[in-house]
Amino acid sequence: MSEPSYPIYAAIDLGSNSFHMLIVRSVEGSVQTIGKIKRKVRLAAGLQENGELDEAAMARGLDCLSLFAERLQDLPRKNVRIVGTAALRIATNRDVFLEKAEAILGHRIDIISGEEEAKLIYVGVAHTSGTSITKLVIDIGGASTEIVAGERFEPKIVNSLNIGCVTYKQNYFINGEINHRNFEQAIKAAQMALSGKLQPYLSFGWQACLGASGTPQALQEILIASGESEMITLEKLLKIKQAAIDCGNIDNLILPGLLEERRPVFVSGLAILIAIFQALHINYMVVAGGALREGMIYSMIPCLQQHDIRQRTLLSFIGRYQLDKEHAYRVRDTALKLFDQLELHWSLDQHDSKAILEAAAVLHEVGLAIDFKSAARHGEYILSNTAIPGFSLAQRKLLISIVRNYKDDIDLMQINQQTMTSPILAGQLTRLLRLAVLLTMRRKDEVLPHVKAISHGLDDIHLKFDDNWLAQHPLMDSELSQEHTYQAKVKWQLTFE
Repeated sequence: MSEPSYPIYAAIDLGSNSFHMLIVRSVEGSVQTIGKIKRKVRLAAGLQENGELDEAAMARGLDCLSLFAERLQDLPRKNVRIVGTAALRIATNRDVFLEKAEAILGHRIDIISGEEEAKLIYVGVAHTSGTSITKLVIDIGGASTEIVAGERFEPKIVNSLNIGCVTYKQNYFINGEINHRNFEQAIKAAQMALSGKLQPYLSFGWQACLGASGTPQALQEILIASGESEMITLEKLLKIKQAAIDCGNIDNLILPGLLEERRPVFVSGLAILIAIFQALHINYMVVAGGALREGMIYSMIPCLQQHDIRQRTLLSFIGRYQLDKEHAYRVRDTALKLFDQLELHWSLDQHDSKAILEAAAVLHEVGLAIDFKSAARHGEYILSNTAIPGFSLAQRKLLISIVRNYKDDIDLMQINQQTMTSPILAGQLTRLLRLAVLLTMRRKDEVLPHVKAISHGLDDIHLKFDDNWLAQHPLMDSELSQEHTYQAKVKWQLTFE
C-alpha cells in the first residue's frame, strides 16, 4: 500500500453541538462514503460565563475522540484533516482541551476562523448540491451560524455570526419552556445579530437558497413525514413554530418526523432560521447535500475539484457500474433532441428539467448491473441507495422516478407523487426518455431514424418519420405500437406515422 495512491480520506469536525467523522474512498472520480460517526457532545453547553469550557464538556469531547482515534490509525497523515469550530474558537481554555485531544488522535487539530468555516461549508454545498450559478448557503451550528452567498464554486459574501442552536436554547428557552414570548425574543436577538450585514446579500441576489446541517434537515424530515413538499418556506416555518408552542416544553416536543437526537435544540434553531428568512426575504430553501465535512474532503482530493459536478457524477456512475457510455450518450442526445422540439409547447424549461432528463438518459441502464429482468426496478433501487452529487433531494426523486419508468408498464402513482414538479412535467420527461430508449434500440448511430416530435396539448405526442421508414423497419413499428398501448393505459396519447 503506497501512500501517494492511497484513496481513503477522513474529515473530522469538532462542532459546538456534535462531533462528526466522515471517511470516504475516492472511486471513479467521485467519493464513496465508507464510514460515518456522529456523537452529540454539546460542547457549547459547557461554556461558562468566564469563557471557559467546563470539565464535563471536555470529558464528553475527549471520550468521543477516543472512538474516532481507532479509525484514524491506518490513514496517512496527509489524508486526514481535523477542525474545531465556534465553541473551541470561543473557549479561553481551549489549549487544555487541544493538548489532550491531539494526544488521543495523533493528529493536529486546526481551530478555524468563522470565515474559513463558512467558506468550507460553501465548498461542501457547491460540490454536492444542485449547480445553480448563484447560491445562498445557511448553516446553523451549535454556537455559530454561517451565511454565505456565492457564485458557482466561489464564496463571495461570507459571514459567521455568534448565534447558534445550543447557545440560544440556554439563553431563550430556559428550563425547556416553549412559548410565544421566548420564541419572539430569540427571533429578535437573531435579527439584531444580522443587522448591518444584510445589504450585501440583498444586493447580490441568488438563484437558490440551500440549508446545511441539522436544523434544515430536521425541518425537511418533519415536512416529509407530514406529507408536504420538502421545500422550506416561511409559512411552513411559522406553522411548525406554532405546533412547537402548543407542545409547551422541549420535553414534550413531539412533531412528526422529528428525531429524538434533534429535539433538544430544534426550537432554538427554528427561531434563528425564521429570523434569517424574514431578514433576507427568502422565498424557499432546500436542504443541501453536504456542508463543512464535505468541504474538507473535496479540498483534500485534487481530482474532485472539477467544476461540473453533475458530469463528474454521471462519469462516476458509468465507471462504477460499467455502463455502455457510447449508448448512454446516444440515448441522452436523442432525448434532448425531443426535449428541444417540445420545450416551448410543453413549457419544459423549468425546475432544471433538461439536466434531470440528461442524467436519467445516461443512467437508465444502471439496473443492468443486477439483471436484465426488472432492470428498471433494479435501477430505481441502485439510485435510491447511492449518493447522486449535484442534485437536490427533490431532483433526485424525479430522476429516480424517470429511470424507474423508462420501459414497460408505467407507474403513474409514483410519477404523480413528485413534489418538485407538477405530475404533468414529470410525466412528460418520462415519456421523452421512453421514446429515446425505443428509438435507439439498435444501439448504432448510423441506423437512428430522423424523427420530428409534435404536440397539440399537454398529454399528446405525434412522431413523424421519413416517408416509408416505418414500413422498412417493422420491428420499430411494432415497438411503437406496444409503447402506444403502455401510454394509453395511463391516458397519454402517442401517435406516429
